[in-house]
Amino acid sequence: MNNGNPAVSRLPPLVYHHCYSELELPERHRYPIGKYRALYQLLLSLGVPLENFLQAAPATFAQLALVHDPVYISELTSGAIDAKKMRRIGFPWSETLIQRSLQSTGGTIRTAELALEHGMAFHLSGGYHHAFANEGSGFCLFNDLAIAAKVMQQHGVGKILIFDCDVHQGDGTALIFAEDPAIITASLHGDKNFPSRKQRSDWDIGLDSQLTDGPYLQAVRESINYLLQLHQPDLVIYDAGVDIHQDDDLGLLNISTAGVFQRDVIVLTACRTANIPVAAVIGGGYQRDIQALSQVHLQLFRAAWQQMGATLCDNAPR
Repeated sequence: MNNGNPAVSRLPPLVYHHCYSELELPERHRYPIGKYRALYQLLLSLGVPLENFLQAAPATFAQLALVHDPVYISELTSGAIDAKKMRRIGFPWSETLIQRSLQSTGGTIRTAELALEHGMAFHLSGGYHHAFANEGSGFCLFNDLAIAAKVMQQHGVGKILIFDCDVHQGDGTALIFAEDPAIITASLHGDKNFPSRKQRSDWDIGLDSQLTDGPYLQAVRESINYLLQLHQPDLVIYDAGVDIHQDDDLGLLNISTAGVFQRDVIVLTACRTANIPVAAVIGGGYQRDIQALSQVHLQLFRAAWQQMGATLCDNAPR
């Protein structure tokens, strides 16, 4: 129910599936699998109507194969993958894991399609940027950012900027598109954080540990403005990872919740001002306190509501 709030009609589409948080993991596993459902429920509690949440079809083999080695896809989806490779991914293999990964990848594809249609769209998952063409890594099986970009190319989109603000470098994305001038990769990440071996993006900013809001926001603003002006992309895929946050267990930066909000405002405003569609995914975030983590992820949506002239989240905790 929107209770007659006219702001609802201005909200951008959101992509979500209940399976995102249904994966059973070993006790004390590092991955906060419950954050997707918690964020979804938080948005509902703030008045976002059910009809704003859209589902997507799972990614197909053909879509995955635009980026990934068919042998890797087959071994991974069938469970025949080597145990060492699964350890590098960081999850125990299961049918549920595969279905969740296919669904999430399809969700990012759908988000990109909706962004082209509406100007902005948001995925309550995504950002699996450590997956390479022939192997997974760092909780990432399929590189949804790369796959969505390649599918959009099939749809006739010319130039795409993948603007990655997760605290961990998008190494898989960088290597996948190292020889593709039509897809620009940009990563603003912790210089001393995972992965230890960085790949070369088209634009890399290695951030000092314990960096605070001021210099961080300056780096984001200068980067997005420069890249949009230089490349004039037809679509931006934005990884709005919140593992930059001062309370994140794996981040090593010192960015406040207000800083996260301002970062997202900067990126969305730059794209909107340039009239470039933006498809955003929530990316990484690793606080064990799921409710606190969902409040940090909420900042992306608060920034989006501001862009759309809506006020649904004005009373959300800061």
